[in-house]
Amino acid sequence: MSNPQLDKEQTYRIALALEYVGASYSGWQKQSAPQLNTVQHELEQALSKIADHKVTVSCAGRTDSGVHATCQVVHFECKIDRGEKAWVIGSNSILPPDIRVVWARNVSDDFHARFSALFRRYQYVILEGKVESAILAGRVTQQRPGLDHHAMNEAAQLLLGERDFTSFRAAGCQSKTPNRNVHAVSVTRSGNFVLLDIQANAFLQHMVRNIAGSLLSIGRGEQDPRWIGQLLDARDRGKAGVTASPDGLYLVGVGYPAEFNLPDCLIFPPTNSPPINNPPINN
Repeated sequence: MSNPQLDKEQTYRIALALEYVGASYSGWQKQSAPQLNTVQHELEQALSKIADHKVTVSCAGRTDSGVHATCQVVHFECKIDRGEKAWVIGSNSILPPDIRVVWARNVSDDFHARFSALFRRYQYVILEGKVESAILAGRVTQQRPGLDHHAMNEAAQLLLGERDFTSFRAAGCQSKTPNRNVHAVSVTRSGNFVLLDIQANAFLQHMVRNIAGSLLSIGRGEQDPRWIGQLLDARDRGKAGVTASPDGLYLVGVGYPAEFNLPDCLIFPPTNSPPINNPPINN
């Protein structure tokens, strides 16, 4: 969508991809309370300096407080095209070190970071250990050893397809519908790390963290894998598991139609999970 302040003159639409560590921020979305720092606020401040006018960005997905990203995609409009390298290098010279622009591309006026997206992909990283890691604090969710990742993966397959995810949406979620289409999901293990990898057309507020909380209950043996199906049928948030910590959650991919020719982003942490192909556009 265009910026009304720029409608009367030629403008350029730019798409950016970001990496950020969410631990120091009150989520992605800019807040009215000035003491609450957000990723969007930091980015818009930097871009406005480079563009020499106020810049407002639209994002692919609003991450919660404490949630990280290796591939958050945004777009904005500006009066002057500074060039793709300038948007990357210039922004990163202003941004704090825990936020980085990965790439920039000129895009057509019909591109929208949110509404053009075919899917979002998240990974939830769990580290098992008797002692909590100092190095990975805030970057992973830490659990005592013994999670049954096979049971968690079996349960996760019940999430596939177009379903009502009322049992996994936050009470304050403002989406008009609880329905979402999960394209792929897996729970795998690599040493002491257990990884939930999930891709859908879109996600409800806290949806991945609420799913992770319930899968952790299954992994600890507190519930049977079939419980996930029962929760979906119940359509009752109060019956599902607790909301898992944001520490281990990463937005790692946003998919767009090939016509926009946007680069891929880093998937971090590296995993043995197979790549998930773009779904058909009508999904």
